[in-house]
Amino acid sequence: MSLICTVTPAPEEAGLAQLCRKLGIKEMVPPETVINKVIVYPGRNSWSLEVTGGAPIYAAWRLSLEKSLAAALGLTKVEIVPEAAPEENPEKAAAEVPEMGNETETSTAAGDDISEEEYMAQLEKLRQERENQLAAEALAARETKVIMGQAVKEEPVSLEQIADEERSVVVTGRVFNLNRREMRSGRTLLTFDITDHTDSLSVKLFLEKEDEEKASAIKEGTWLMLRGAVQHDNFTQELCLMPRDIMLSPPRGVRLDNAAQKRVELHLHTKMSALDGVSDVAAVFAQAAAWKHEAVAITDHGVVQAFPSAYKAAKKHGVKCIFGVEGYLVDQADEKAESHHIIILAADQTGLRHLYELISLSHLRYFYRKPRLPRAELTRLRQGLVLGSACEAGEIYKAVLAGRSDAEVEALAAFYDYLEIQPLSNNSFLLEQGRVASLDDLRRLNRRIVEIGRRLGKPVVATSDAHYLHPEDEIFRRILLAGQGYAEVENPAPLYYKTTEEMLAEFSYLGEEEAWRVVVEDSRRVAAMIADDLMPVPKGFYPPELPDADKIISAMVHKRAREIYGDPLPQLVAERIDKELAAIIGHGFASLYLIAHKLVKQSVDDGYAVGSRGSVGSTIVAFLCGISEVNPLAPHYICLRCHKFEAITDGSVGVGPDLPRRDCPNCGTPMKRDGFDIPFETFLGFAGDKVPDIDLNFSEEYQLRAHKNTEELFGAENVFRAGTIGTLAEKTAYGYVRKYLDEKGLHRRSAEINRLVAGLTGVRKTTGQHPGGLIILPKGREIYEFTPIQYPANDRESNIITTHFSFDDIHEQLLKLDILGQSGPTMQKMLEDLTGITVDQIPLDDPDTMAIFRGLESLGIAPEDAGGPIGTLGIPEYNTRYVRQMLEETRPKNFAELIGIMGLSHGKGLWLDNAQELVRQGIVPLEKTILCRDDIMLFLIRQGMPAKDAFRITELVRKTGSTISAADEELMLQYQVPRWYIESCKKITYMFPKAHAAAYALNAYWQAYAKVHYPLFFYAAYFSIHAEEFDASWATMSKQELHAKLRALNEKGNAATGKEQGIAATLEVVIEALARGIRFLPVDLYKSQVRRFVPEDGKLRLPLISVQGVGLKAAEAIEQSREERPFTSVEDIKKRCGLSKTVIEVLAAYGCLEHLPETNQLTLF
Repeated sequence: MSLICTVTPAPEEAGLAQLCRKLGIKEMVPPETVINKVIVYPGRNSWSLEVTGGAPIYAAWRLSLEKSLAAALGLTKVEIVPEAAPEENPEKAAAEVPEMGNETETSTAAGDDISEEEYMAQLEKLRQERENQLAAEALAARETKVIMGQAVKEEPVSLEQIADEERSVVVTGRVFNLNRREMRSGRTLLTFDITDHTDSLSVKLFLEKEDEEKASAIKEGTWLMLRGAVQHDNFTQELCLMPRDIMLSPPRGVRLDNAAQKRVELHLHTKMSALDGVSDVAAVFAQAAAWKHEAVAITDHGVVQAFPSAYKAAKKHGVKCIFGVEGYLVDQADEKAESHHIIILAADQTGLRHLYELISLSHLRYFYRKPRLPRAELTRLRQGLVLGSACEAGEIYKAVLAGRSDAEVEALAAFYDYLEIQPLSNNSFLLEQGRVASLDDLRRLNRRIVEIGRRLGKPVVATSDAHYLHPEDEIFRRILLAGQGYAEVENPAPLYYKTTEEMLAEFSYLGEEEAWRVVVEDSRRVAAMIADDLMPVPKGFYPPELPDADKIISAMVHKRAREIYGDPLPQLVAERIDKELAAIIGHGFASLYLIAHKLVKQSVDDGYAVGSRGSVGSTIVAFLCGISEVNPLAPHYICLRCHKFEAITDGSVGVGPDLPRRDCPNCGTPMKRDGFDIPFETFLGFAGDKVPDIDLNFSEEYQLRAHKNTEELFGAENVFRAGTIGTLAEKTAYGYVRKYLDEKGLHRRSAEINRLVAGLTGVRKTTGQHPGGLIILPKGREIYEFTPIQYPANDRESNIITTHFSFDDIHEQLLKLDILGQSGPTMQKMLEDLTGITVDQIPLDDPDTMAIFRGLESLGIAPEDAGGPIGTLGIPEYNTRYVRQMLEETRPKNFAELIGIMGLSHGKGLWLDNAQELVRQGIVPLEKTILCRDDIMLFLIRQGMPAKDAFRITELVRKTGSTISAADEELMLQYQVPRWYIESCKKITYMFPKAHAAAYALNAYWQAYAKVHYPLFFYAAYFSIHAEEFDASWATMSKQELHAKLRALNEKGNAATGKEQGIAATLEVVIEALARGIRFLPVDLYKSQVRRFVPEDGKLRLPLISVQGVGLKAAEAIEQSREERPFTSVEDIKKRCGLSKTVIEVLAAYGCLEHLPETNQLTLF
């Protein structure tokens, strides 16, 4: 008897995913997939499942699932096939099942003798035994891993099944989005999301002090088994799990690679494949290491921006990184030429350098929609490169698909070092498009490529063309493609990174021996062509060298130090200088300081002061070279006449400007008070060997000139703009997810949305340029030794060339100068020009100036006219609502606290639920809290801790927040560090350097001094900086009208655009200025400047661009034309200035044209 039996499952039990869960199978199955029929072959001990609905289950994934089903059911084989056409009968459908229909019936005597009922009973028994075995294994794995509560022995339900509140439920999932927050009660609120890849759910856990150590086992990426109540959270308005019992759990759905010898993946895309790849490069190499894959090739579309991070990840996990690209090959350089995909791998360091040059050429010279590579250029730079024929978009596959002759294809294939084939499901779209008739056609295409490779003696490699890491990650790419309008999003190819066994199954139709060759042998053969020690960026620092820089810097520093502190130098000053110069010169950094000095000096000589940023103000060398305005020595008195010196080193005074005024005891001259107490180690590290990052704030009016000065100093061919990589930010990724869900009519919990957003965040979208960063190449070196180059955002009209790598990836090898254009130095120049007072003449302890940081007394206006009770509107860094609220609460009384406010407002985890609570509860005053990065090191040293330990703990706190070890905590207690101080350190996640905070405070204080003592000039300078945000009509509005307009802007809240936020900030200052008696003169064609507010008869003349609708170009045209001769008519101004009808209309409406006739024609009657 040859029995074929058809079984139709009951509707409530027909889900394929449901069957898999019941059998304990971990593979992910689309929840919509339904089993229509089960065709049973007792003689073969096999089933054929006819399915429909849901996303297709492609080859490798399908074969893996089939193997799991067969094992769970005790069958020899299970086949999953699409639903048969309506007119076909079950026997015919079964006969046409791929790979089964051609088999010969091999029923055994045992199979012939059993009935259908006996056969099904036997299968049910086997299924039950398998289910019991899996349950026992799972329970054994879990029993000894309790984190909190009791052991969980029940089987979990999938998260997709949780749709309502439940008193008790058991779930399992991977932890992500983990957050800890201390509550006022002393308990810790631990919140996180879990996912089992069917859905996600938020978890909330309140921890007592004694539970915190146990809960530390809950980390990002950990798999947990949880039992607890599902409740409606009133805060999030969603379901939330409140667990009672928590255990560690084995990961679910983990794919293993059990092959004795592993394959090598030679075609893989990361998140750097623009809006296409979603694989995190660190996760790729972690997975490769877990599978014991020896190497992985990174082959993003047209770019190599993943190389630096790939190198680090590969080194970390002990996997060889093969550096490559999937390029766009063209035979001709013209725009009409058809492009073909090609894989280019760097075999050695020469090949890597050639690859960088090719990437540069493709972006700079041959870019047309994509970075294309002419075959001639590739041939010229072929040395050190290994070429593969790529995917179905490569010219070999295209030629085979087109049916070209063997001779033609072999001629094309001769260009390549190896040929490539991919799983059938990768190219199934050809079947859907009607370009092939069947899967057998796709098999024939791959077989022919293999045959050609064998005839030519070239390796033929099977690749995944992976765009994501795991099957369940497909949803990330689907959302990404849907957001770009791709049609095939609902029928995507399974482009995930595959195991050796999955690939062997994919290519089983080639026969066991050939499948082994293409999957394992040839992939390893190609990998062996690649050197093991390639580095995408060379080790070491390669700064430009200026002749005798060490001698020049040393002489300059000592000369300036003697001018200030006398000769011989005070011991404290001499020791600090000697220590810094030894590190700077010893590590080869002298040229960097000399470069910065030259650029700053040129700017100052041209009339524009320069401000410092970052930690450069931590060095006395930078201060004495004129690079920084911040003196990092301990607070001290110095007589500039007789050089009497007295330092306060016990920490009793925060900064020098806060010292009481004092006359020199020797000569009676008022002593200068200076010193901001900043350790040198903050900038160059404890050993002084950290590469300096010198950031400078130039006037925005001078920035282009400063860049030009840099090119003149080093040669334009050695100066490149620092490149940036624009990736999907969390907010943008959320937009993609939200749009996809809305268009599909899907509702998902916030936890699942968080998971989807995280999967998209970091995908490359475009490239750009740092606002002021310049990369300097030392003479005698080629840029291709370090990075390719390109135009920002591939804009071929740009005259700027950037590094292809992000500047973060090469800053340890090449010098980056941050020559930023900022309004602060511009404002300073304007104020100096208007007042005749230079910044070094401004006292830093002026009571009226300090008063605006804690009130309005010195401004003489009411809170409703100043935006609140603090007077810092218009003062940089202190003008935001957040900082003004901080000022209102702290009421700073000295300069040290002004610096501290900058540290608190720019740091993370320092103020809210930290310093704020310490001050509110009266535990310590503001000045004793942790304010800036350097405070921790200085405090610990003054407690007696060795400097090296103090620096190490400071670095731990500033970088990773709450990772102070128990040993370090014990060390801190040993030196009588208060418990509140240690707990405060644990809450910090980022700290602002004191040098940067001091530079901000100095700049703000200088402007505040002008605001108090020279209000007309202050507002003239402020409004000139913000002229584009000023509306000339405000000058004639009533106070009530202005307040109403401001309220309307503020009511927009987060919905307000950046421009609207800027307008609101400027309008606040307008209201304040009017309250202080400042008045405006109307726009005048001849008296008004383009954008500057000019003091005139005690008032401010409005500029031309303050008239809404008159842009910068129109204003400049008016200014230029009026210098030539007066305007004679409206027609004349329109013609000479090239003004549009709209500009003429707004000028007329404002009243600027009321004295001009319409035309120059005379009217007699």
